Amino acid sequence: MKIDMNLLPMKGHYFLFNAGTAPVVPFIPTLAKELGFSSFIVGIVYTFLPIMGMIAKPSMGALADRFHCQKIIFLLFIVLVMVFFIFIPFIPPLPSDSKANIHCNLDSVVQICSESLSDNCYLKKITDFGSENSTIKCTMSCKAEEKFIESVCTKWNQSQFCGSPHRLPVNQLLAIAKKQAGVIADVPGDNKKPVTLAPQTLSFNAYLSPKHTVQIGKCIYIRLQNVEFQSNVMVIPYCDSLQEANCEMSCDNAVISEISLNPKLKDSEIFNLYQFWMFAIFLVLSWVGQAVIVSIGDTICFELLGDNPSKYGNQRLWGSVGWGLFSVIAGLIVDKFSDGQKKNYFPAFVLMLIMLFLDLVVSSRIKYKQLRTSSSILRDMGKLLSEVKIVIFLIWCICVGMCTAMLWNFLFWYLEDLATAHGCETKAWIKTLEGLAMGIQCFGGELPFFFLSGWILKKIGHINAMTLVLFVLGVRFLLYSVLTNPWWCLPIELLNGLTFGLFYAAMTSYASIVALPGTESTTQGLVGAVFEGIGVSLGSFIGGLLINHYSGSKTFLIFGIGALTCALVHFFVQYFLSRRVTVLNIHERDFKQPRYASPNDAIHMLEDTLQDPNLSRARFGE
Repeated sequence: MKIDMNLLPMKGHYFLFNAGTAPVVPFIPTLAKELGFSSFIVGIVYTFLPIMGMIAKPSMGALADRFHCQKIIFLLFIVLVMVFFIFIPFIPPLPSDSKANIHCNLDSVVQICSESLSDNCYLKKITDFGSENSTIKCTMSCKAEEKFIESVCTKWNQSQFCGSPHRLPVNQLLAIAKKQAGVIADVPGDNKKPVTLAPQTLSFNAYLSPKHTVQIGKCIYIRLQNVEFQSNVMVIPYCDSLQEANCEMSCDNAVISEISLNPKLKDSEIFNLYQFWMFAIFLVLSWVGQAVIVSIGDTICFELLGDNPSKYGNQRLWGSVGWGLFSVIAGLIVDKFSDGQKKNYFPAFVLMLIMLFLDLVVSSRIKYKQLRTSSSILRDMGKLLSEVKIVIFLIWCICVGMCTAMLWNFLFWYLEDLATAHGCETKAWIKTLEGLAMGIQCFGGELPFFFLSGWILKKIGHINAMTLVLFVLGVRFLLYSVLTNPWWCLPIELLNGLTFGLFYAAMTSYASIVALPGTESTTQGLVGAVFEGIGVSLGSFIGGLLINHYSGSKTFLIFGIGALTCALVHFFVQYFLSRRVTVLNIHERDFKQPRYASPNDAIHMLEDTLQDPNLSRARFGE
């Protein structure tokens, strides 16, 4: 088999660029979750990202077309993506408090409540810690009420709190002593009303017994075995009746430290934090870079293909190979380098840096020079948008973009929630599962459909392909909504070939076909901007809002019903339009005016034009 050496660097770019972004892009929402951002905040950020992409794609595409600098912009943005991605793992987590409550009674316990305790994985890790007599040391700072202070004074034998100037004790002897010292207090026999002052803070070391831990709902109760004040004397804490104190704590056990963390701020206050703006700015800039790379990269690819645009899938499938292979590798290394429940994403970012640097080297070898020029890009784009069926095509891109936002931004979020509910073993290997899911998406789904996309589009046409994509998206989301075990998502990922492989080939090939000479980058940028800037943006906002208020299962159910409804509407609209609109005849005089082709003609439009020498010269403005 003869290898086209001009297309080899293009194949290398698709492989290496996707291999570089696969270890990072899918994990950013879950990384944000570990930083302390809620699904609502993540949805807001991912709503804004595609809007920036929508601005960047056509503007950079028009700039590249105007000054014939497509390759320079292409390489420059690869560097920008590398730079801004590598900053993300250094963003500090959001402010949080390590909170706990002491319940002092005959047997005292420390109560820790957290949303992360929706499963018993943490309980098992705590009870498995050390031997039978092992203890966990925690530094406590507690706000204690007067009754609690009295128990500390009399039961814990901490006399330094008996004569505190910040409170008036209720013990008779101490009250008399305070009066002798000139402090007014309630002494037996006096008619004065007792005085109660504000709580005071106790600081001490607490030694917890992990073997004596129980979980009730989203709270765990660990026996408080001993306490130690500045005297370095161990004291057994107990009270005659139940007394409680609110505490902040810091423990030498990573598991307890993690579950005791609670956000200090509400969602509405997050926007005042520098962590949020660091996360948003770095993510926006890296997203814009990726958007421009994808748009101009596809333009260069179609130009290199020349007379054979249907072979685009054969080039793009190497991107699926890179994504699938390195997403599995990334999932494995994140789990391997992680300790406990919290995941360490830094090795994945290092892998990203290596692969994108190799992509920069390979992409610089692409032999490409833009030859065609448009006399008026704005006028030609206006002609394109005047076609009713092309407008419908753009609306379809928006619908698919909304559904794609759920897969890109919230599928792994949903799988992690399922893993939490399913069991400890699943949660421990969740990143590996996510990597396998992406591997199946690529090798079992995208790869064969990118390879077959040209043949499929020739057989069923773009319109039927559009309806099919929406229908399969609806089925895929409904299947997600009934999952209880996250491992069962793996066979569902095979549908990614239709929902992304066929969709992306149809979208980009048609954009290349209808583009007038000299507007190729602008047209690709426009279609990509509508897909991401409107579709993905809306889907991110709506998805984040629904998950925050309901659940992942209900959200996927809602999106599934919506996608099936859109597929049905699209089918009927196209059916009635096909009866009213004349099928495109590429041999008519004004064939240079872009038209939306009928199902069986669309993919052949450019190739049939090129087969006729006279039409070919007219098509390319010769």
